[in-house]
Amino acid sequence: MLDPISLGAIGAVLGAVGSGMANEAGKWAWESAGGLVRRIAGREVAAPGTPGELDDVARLVHTRVQTDPQLAEAWAQFARGARLPGVPGTLDRPCLPTAPRFFTDRQQALKLLDKEAARPFEGRPRLALLHGPEGIGTSTLAVHWGWRQTARFPDGQLYADLDSLAPDAALGRLLRQLGLPDEEIPPAATDRADLLRRCLTDRRLLLVLDHARSAAQVRPLLTSAPGVFTIVVARQLLTGFDALRIPVGPLARRDATRLLTELVGKPAISAARATLPAVLDRCAGSPYALRAAAPRLTSPPERTEAPAMPETDPVHAAADDAYHALAPDTARLYRLAGLRAWPALDATTAARAADFDETETARHLEDLADALLVERTDGGRYRYRPSVRAHAERTAATADGIAACSAAVTRVVERYRDLAVGAARAALPESWRVPSAGSPVTFPDRGAAVAALAAEAPGLVEAVHAAEEFRDPDTVVLLCQSLWPLQLKAGHHEILLPALRTGARVADEHFPGSRTAGALHAQLAHALTELRRWDEAEPEAVAAARDERVAGHIRGHASAVEFLGLLRLRQWRFDEAYTCFEEAHGILEAIGPDDEGAADLPRARALLERHRGRALRGQGRRTEAVERLRRALRFFRDTGEAYNTARTLTDLAETLLDGGESQAALPLIDEALAALGRENAAYHVAHLRVLRERCVTPQ
Repeated sequence: MLDPISLGAIGAVLGAVGSGMANEAGKWAWESAGGLVRRIAGREVAAPGTPGELDDVARLVHTRVQTDPQLAEAWAQFARGARLPGVPGTLDRPCLPTAPRFFTDRQQALKLLDKEAARPFEGRPRLALLHGPEGIGTSTLAVHWGWRQTARFPDGQLYADLDSLAPDAALGRLLRQLGLPDEEIPPAATDRADLLRRCLTDRRLLLVLDHARSAAQVRPLLTSAPGVFTIVVARQLLTGFDALRIPVGPLARRDATRLLTELVGKPAISAARATLPAVLDRCAGSPYALRAAAPRLTSPPERTEAPAMPETDPVHAAADDAYHALAPDTARLYRLAGLRAWPALDATTAARAADFDETETARHLEDLADALLVERTDGGRYRYRPSVRAHAERTAATADGIAACSAAVTRVVERYRDLAVGAARAALPESWRVPSAGSPVTFPDRGAAVAALAAEAPGLVEAVHAAEEFRDPDTVVLLCQSLWPLQLKAGHHEILLPALRTGARVADEHFPGSRTAGALHAQLAHALTELRRWDEAEPEAVAAARDERVAGHIRGHASAVEFLGLLRLRQWRFDEAYTCFEEAHGILEAIGPDDEGAADLPRARALLERHRGRALRGQGRRTEAVERLRRALRFFRDTGEAYNTARTLTDLAETLLDGGESQAALPLIDEALAALGRENAAYHVAHLRVLRERCVTPQ
């Protein structure tokens, strides 16, 4: 068994606690570690933000505990309650998307994949890069090969579509496929990458990374595990990427004919003998173009006008042919719904683009999917291939004109705005940060509202970018403010971050020194803090306090200063944290009995008492910390706030345990466990049980 006060064990514990900050229990443990490190060092020590800084802190702790038995025992107790690096005992067995039924040729590429997968490991990761232009079948080839090789990968087949995904978001998606809940997925990209590698270490598994844009996007997702074979799919060679390169080109004419025959049957091929050569020429060996052309093989579309210019790209040509075979209303939907790169469209949102009835739109979307002009995704949603969307956008500019195109995008943005505002108000009706604007969209309960925000998060981010491009700052900030309940209750910070950056920038440009600017800087600071980007979070928190102060928004000013204090707790800067909480309390004193925010004062003060207790505990001032925490506890008990009661009880119990008062801590832990009985707080409960074990286990 590893000695808990060895250098390696200390570093492992600090690393485990730092990477476990995705849930509240992990954040508690991080603060506890900071207070203990301060006690061991005899001075304030900044929280490590890089692997090198973590090593420095581990060496400092190791040096001190070697010469002080009491400090060594204190660290050992903390280490026993910390979750050490590891992976779940059981992981899900993920699988690839459904493979197409008909597949032809690619024998050389399949053989190269077989050879790379079977090659002796010899310390070299098994890695292949399939590359070829859009529509040429690279994704289909990877999925087809993977389904042929299921016996080779008994632990499953991971798949991630990297189109428009940042590496940290892609890592989160892969970890969720393995069955890890959000509460166990680290907030920082480096910790996510480390966890994924540890999950894959002893597994025989296929990893397919589709639609990769660059080597930098792919590298954090790679592993050197000997049982993992990774296939990267890209539209071009990735510069500086060391892998077996497998180019995928057009199908030979014979194989193109074979694919068409499989799709439509020999009688249809015979009937189309006269037009077949022209179809094959126009498809140019593109499997996508051939599949799109198959339904129209014997009845080519009648064009009422000559194309503006000949289509040389087979995907564009196929989209153009399919488009001209559409009914007028379906064609209108195709054009107007494709004006922006919406991540996924449902019938409600697509209906707004074309200004159609929702039921009618659902039928049109199915027609577009059958024509291969959109792709079906999970949950009854649809998306465009990039080249097909480019064709739709170009066609809309000609057929509908600038004014109609702008109106279509505006309607979709308004749809996302109404959904976001309605969901935000239903999810967090008591919060003053939620927009007060009206919305026709309603939800039955808070959970449904948060779930809707989570499901639509990528679309909401794109709507923010569209509103900025259309110079509509009011909609930009309204959309961003509506994301607050999602940030607070479900995270998704890595997905929302681009929108929040845009929102803060737009607010500074159009609403400087306003409550709106303060609110958006606070939201951005919150997201950056949760992602452990503390150096970036700090100026945003300072900007939030500045703007709220300039705007004369006392409650917002106090909240921004309080948030800066919470950031300081994460950074183990406990002295500064306490000063921030004291300042926030003083700011609140300026709110009169009839002023805005007066009704919130008792609760705001109780939260600040709790936070001051946490800061005092980190400073080692346990007696004062207990006094502050007991004051906060009285308020939350009296008001019946089960969750905050349990959190304060936990803070108080940990503070007492720091001083060796296990018997005094035990009833508080039991009360906290009871208070959480009806809350969805499994990780808090697990943390409390560890604390309880410390109380009842003889040292």
